[in-house]
Amino acid sequence: MSLNETLIVERRGSVAEIVLNRPDQRNALNGAMCDALRAAAVALRDDPEVRCVLVRANGPVFCAGADLKERKGMGIDDVRARRLKAFAAYDALEQIGKPCIALVEGPAVGSGGEIAMACDFIIATDNASFRTPEALWGTVGATQRLPRAVGKRLAKDMAYTGRTLSAREALTSGLVSRIVDANEALPVAQQIADGIAAAPALAMRLTRDCIDRGVETDQAGALAIEILAIETLLQQGDWKQSIASFGATGADETNRGNSNE
Repeated sequence: MSLNETLIVERRGSVAEIVLNRPDQRNALNGAMCDALRAAAVALRDDPEVRCVLVRANGPVFCAGADLKERKGMGIDDVRARRLKAFAAYDALEQIGKPCIALVEGPAVGSGGEIAMACDFIIATDNASFRTPEALWGTVGATQRLPRAVGKRLAKDMAYTGRTLSAREALTSGLVSRIVDANEALPVAQQIADGIAAAPALAMRLTRDCIDRGVETDQAGALAIEILAIETLLQQGDWKQSIASFGATGADETNRGNSNE
């Protein structure tokens, strides 16, 4: 499905892939892509058949940032409206309500980093890199998600100097969760997404919610959130069937899980 020429949504069973699709423009984020990304995230959030989302890009660049060519001739009101469109798109992706993975195989600059960081975790190749040069361009951006991911000191270093964070540095800092071989990146990411989609959906959703809400509160509040999630699963979940299945195949499942590390 193509929402417009800037974005494609592909379905593989219970996994949906959001594909940034302006390769000739290095997938620079323009207003149309903002609208399409937000619409796709909302549609997938409301689709009960979708249990995991994978965000990736066509071409060698994940996203080169905002499309600055689009802003030429814009007045203040137009620029403000365009920035708010981008924020709405990031927020819709972050609030998608189900596991969401970013696959970054090339540079992610400015808005590209925001899109990737709006996902639950980032899989990268060695070709990936991250840069947040907004302040050097006379504007502000990536001041909220980035320090939460890498800490405020590295975030300030990146913002003040425009330095490029390599994939390996991003892994060390916690921005990226794993690096995969460039020749196998998409199949590996799809395999990870398929495994997540095959897991109990309610448990996945509640785990996501517990982590997201828990890190924003104190330890006692976070524990209360987890206890409430456990109670919800006891009342509504299919935990009995899962336990019974684990009893028969637990050793195999454990070994298979370790093979993905």
